[in-house]
Amino acid sequence: MPTTLNPYLSFRDNAREAMNFYQAVFGGDLTVSTFGEFQATEDPAEADKIMHAMLTTSQGLVLMGADTPNGMEYSAGSSISISLSGDDEAELRGYYDKLSGDGGTVTVPMEKAPWGDIFGMCTDRYGVAWLVNVNNPQAAGA
Repeated sequence: MPTTLNPYLSFRDNAREAMNFYQAVFGGDLTVSTFGEFQATEDPAEADKIMHAMLTTSQGLVLMGADTPNGMEYSAGSSISISLSGDDEAELRGYYDKLSGDGGTVTVPMEKAPWGDIFGMCTDRYGVAWLVNVNNPQAAGA
């Protein structure tokens, strides 16, 4: 199996909600394990928190996430962005629309970029920044 690189997002008490949202955006299979299932906490208030969640899609996307335990520092999202890119404009625009809608914000509208691709940026309702790029095959050969 080749080495893979997957985004792993941290949340504070809403990882289940966020990962269900991402499943609604991208589709795929979501597996979820709690701290309680693995006896990974002595705090009963954390038993139902998500220790590990993994979303895997048929397109090969993998997104992981977890709740940050109360005893650990948590700082929401400003130091990472997730990039989605490819050739399927309808698929990528669909992801962008779902991520930026319902509590999300558009940072850069999806439109033709100076480098010839269609590009947009948004922040979803969980504070995660997304970059979406639709490849322009003509731009690659220019």
